[in-house]
Amino acid sequence: MLRRRFALTLASAVVTAGASFRPAAAQEPPLTVFAAASLTEVLQEIGRLWTASGQAAPRFSFASSSTLARQIEAGAPANLFASADEQWADYLQQRGLIVPETRRSLLTNSLVLVVPKDRARTVQVGPGLDLDALLGTSGRLATGDPAHVPVGIYAEAALKSLGLWERVQPRLARAESVRSALLLVDRGEAPAGIVYATDAAADTGVAVAGAFPPGSHPPVTYPFAVVRAHDTPGARAFLDFLSGPQARDAFTRAGFGLNGAAPRAP
Repeated sequence: MLRRRFALTLASAVVTAGASFRPAAAQEPPLTVFAAASLTEVLQEIGRLWTASGQAAPRFSFASSSTLARQIEAGAPANLFASADEQWADYLQQRGLIVPETRRSLLTNSLVLVVPKDRARTVQVGPGLDLDALLGTSGRLATGDPAHVPVGIYAEAALKSLGLWERVQPRLARAESVRSALLLVDRGEAPAGIVYATDAAADTGVAVAGAFPPGSHPPVTYPFAVVRAHDTPGARAFLDFLSGPQARDAFTRAGFGLNGAAPRAP
């Protein structure tokens, strides 16, 4: 009887051990989201909401949309891509690197002119804007590099439409992302900058001097899509969560517009 009990106990232990050593591949790895720098705080908040619902915490990589798109093109293991413009989502879609049917332009934003908080002032952003007076004799206008950074691309379009581009182009401080441009103004290293309204609202070191007319540049939109090489049920579920009520509330609190609605003023 004792031998029989020992044999049953041993068999049970073997079964339990076998179950505990099932391959880890049966579980999805944590989600990796490549997102535009201007989405940093709000996506981190939404990530916490996702985790509170019982899901594994997502991993985020924030940078310029152009930098992230090229990393995905080079094989970076992202599940989702969130761009600050349609151009870089188009870039990946044309190369077959995102799943077209998952692409959703969830958010909008607006473009503003900011100055350091301790030099707050109000100007009328239009064709008559005196940028020389705003920048001084040697100051530069900070924004994203118009060659590839979305905020810089929008800024170039706006300045051209207002007839200001030729004068200010030589005085641009071309930053690698909208957050880098914002930091230059926050630190007082640039007397003015062009950023998104949501970034200006999130930084207590800057003040909004004026807003660019919506018609002066293409609409600022944020397309989200699943990356084809890392298309998983979890990635699609998180994209659905980003479209849901909790995420929408978070986006609205951060000042983003939803599905074509105008964003709140900072």
